[in-house]
Formats: sequence, structure tokens, C-alpha cells
Amino acid sequence: MTRVLRGTCLGCCMAIAAGCADKQSDTFTFKGDLPPGFAYEAAVYYVPAPGETCTVEKKDNKAPVFKSKDKPVAEILIRRTRSGCPLVVSRIELEISSVYGPHWLDSSRDTANVVIRDELEEQYKGTFSEAGESVFHGQCQWLFRTSGKPRVLRKILDCKKTDLKGDVGIGRPFSAYTLDQLPGKTVRMRIKLADEERPAIGDTWVKVPNGWKRCMGDNFEDQYAFCYGNYKDFSGFQMPDGKQCAIYPGCTE
Repeated sequence: MTRVLRGTCLGCCMAIAAGCADKQSDTFTFKGDLPPGFAYEAAVYYVPAPGETCTVEKKDNKAPVFKSKDKPVAEILIRRTRSGCPLVVSRIELEISSVYGPHWLDSSRDTANVVIRDELEEQYKGTFSEAGESVFHGQCQWLFRTSGKPRVLRKILDCKKTDLKGDVGIGRPFSAYTLDQLPGKTVRMRIKLADEERPAIGDTWVKVPNGWKRCMGDNFEDQYAFCYGNYKDFSGFQMPDGKQCAIYPGCTE
């Protein structure tokens, strides 16, 4: 009897251990490193597993959105079943945001993406370190402009992918993986903020030694107010907090 019980317990323990291993290998971890004052929201989408012919409604192919302020480190399921349909993770859509003024409208956002496929050409696959971590990089930059007759300063967040050297590329921060790369691994998005801001629209501001000055254009009614070679007539503008300024970012010369 003792031998039977020992064998049974051993079998149970092995089954439990295998179950835990299977569960662990069916997830991967996502982390985001962002500049101070930045946040992100992430939406995880699923598609029918390779070889499956079933379909699911849109409400079933998306996991609950998670936010960096609530969940800076998220464990993401690679496989799940909804309405009897086996699904696999397909992509993570990320929305990066930050604020630049005191009002709720004084904010801007841009996007980043992680794509997961059953197969990918080697040149497109993200790579993992020996510790099981893959890092993709990006840079966000503030672009400034003026809006309305009082010429209120507004900012637009512009995020681009970068390489390991920090050189800015074309397109949003992005990485791609195959399903078999992800079990038990960590994917990290690392975003930095550009050292300098720049005008959102060309030929509307003039660079001066201590900042940027806004070209007047025809008058304050001129919403575009391109310089058109006139680099002597400038206008004031209003900061988001209502302060009147003559130069950006220092406000006064």
C-alpha cells in the first residue's frame, strides 16, 4: 500500500510540476521604460491559432487594456480560448502619451507596436539575450506650433524607432517576434525623450541664439503665418498656462 501511495504522490507531484511549467511557458512579460511624465496604454489582440478555421467576435479577440500606471510589468498570455476557438497572441498596440500644460487638453500621444506571427523572415525577428530579454528602442520628440488668433502654443508628440546607437529611423517604435520565441521571455520597450524640441511646421519659426521666434505672417488672423523670407517681423504667443511670450522656450529674450 505504501509503495502505491508513494508512486501515486510522485505521479501527482510530477503532474503538478508539469502543469506549472506549461502555464509559465504560455506567457511572456512586457515592460516599458519611459521618460519621466510619460505613460502608455497597451491593447493585446489575438487571432485563431495556426491551422484553426474557427472565428471569434471582435469583443473576444482583445484582452483588457492595461496601463503603465497600473501595471508597469504585464504578463501576457500567448494562447487562450474564447467561444471554443483556440487563439494566439497577434499584436500589442501601444499608445504613448504625455502632458505639456496645466489643462487636460494639454496632452499628446503617439503609437508603438509589437507584432507576433507564426513565421517571420530572420531579418525581421527580434532577438533575445541569454537572460531571455529583447529590447526595442524609440525616441519621442515634442513638436511645437501655435493655434488660434491668440497664437496659443500647442505641442505634438512624435515618436520614432531608433537603433542601438540611438539613430532615429523611419516609422514608429516597433518589434516583431514569432510565437515560439516568446514563452517565458521578456519584451522591453525603451523610449527616450529627444534633447531638443522643434517646430511642427517648417518655415514658421526662426532659430535664434536663445530659442525660437514665431514669424508674424500677414497678421494675427493668418493661422499659417509662414515666414516667406521675412525674418524680421515676429509675433508674440501665449503659453498653455496663459503667459505671454516672445520666444520659445525661454519666453523672454
